[in-house]
Amino acid sequence: QVQLVESGGGLVQPGGSLRLSCAASGSAFSVNTMGWYRQAPGKQRELVAFITSGGSRNYADSVKGRFTIYRDNAKNTVYVQMNSLKPEDTAVYYCYAILDSGYWGQGIQVTVSS
Repeated sequence: QVQLVESGGGLVQPGGSLRLSCAASGSAFSVNTMGWYRQAPGKQRELVAFITSGGSRNYADSVKGRFTIYRDNAKNTVYVQMNSLKPEDTAVYYCYAILDSGYWGQGIQVTVSS
């Protein structure tokens, strides 16, 4: 059974940084695209960034220049380095991965507040 295990969330002050990690396990299939979505209270889930198995990246306009997504294919792990965090980045962040199908992580809270 495929599992996506997220880590690295928490509370940070505005202007601070966090790095989220998501490790995929439990499948014989190769991990293709991996990415991050987020959902703030009262809002729809939105794409943050994704990275393909070949390394192509795509970012939401709201995070361009502040967030960097990268992956370690040997570890089936995707990361997102989040810098210059703003209060509006506060949300539950969800990892997403495409193997034989699409899979979601359980979500991890990121709170940006002074």
